[in-house]
Amino acid sequence: MNVALQADEVMRYRDPQFKVPAAKLLPTQYLVVDDGTALVTVLGSCVAACIRDPMLQLGGMNHFLLPDGNTGDGAPARYGSYAMEVLINELLKRGASRKRLEAKVFGGANVLKGFTSNPVGTRNADFVLAYLAAERIPVVAEDLRGIHPRKVFFFPQTGKVMVNRMPHAHDAEVAATESAIRSRLSRTPVSGGVELF
Repeated sequence: MNVALQADEVMRYRDPQFKVPAAKLLPTQYLVVDDGTALVTVLGSCVAACIRDPMLQLGGMNHFLLPDGNTGDGAPARYGSYAMEVLINELLKRGASRKRLEAKVFGGANVLKGFTSNPVGTRNADFVLAYLAAERIPVVAEDLRGIHPRKVFFFPQTGKVMVNRMPHAHDAEVAATESAIRSRLSRTPVSGGVELF
């Protein structure tokens, strides 16, 4: 069921701006690297957590749509509670020390008009900070909330992050992308239940 999370399905390319190998993460994906690959994503109301072990120069990024929900609904990777757990577990499995982990978090913008009473961007931002505090993983940098979509480049070997705040005028494109992904996920059949024949 974790097909969207498999590292071999993350789009890889050579970034022309930074002249390094890069991997572009879409919503529900995560990746941990130690080979100089830049991890790249574009965020609207979604959040990406960049977590690394500086001693090992090992780090990873996730990209989630909602803070929490029913992880048994067939698409658990859309939820921050699941996305954070799998990212941290993958880092630990690759040799990272929990005591050395540090995080940088991005996104959580309220780019969708009409969601003013309980905006998903704000909920995502609040969730990631509370989750990391509960796990005692220090947040050493953040760029959360606001109204601007962001393009994030994370370089796990050095810990450096470059954030490009996109003009709010482009929020329609980010909103359309997020709405399309939510729609696709809502149509994804639930698996692991009862099969009728």
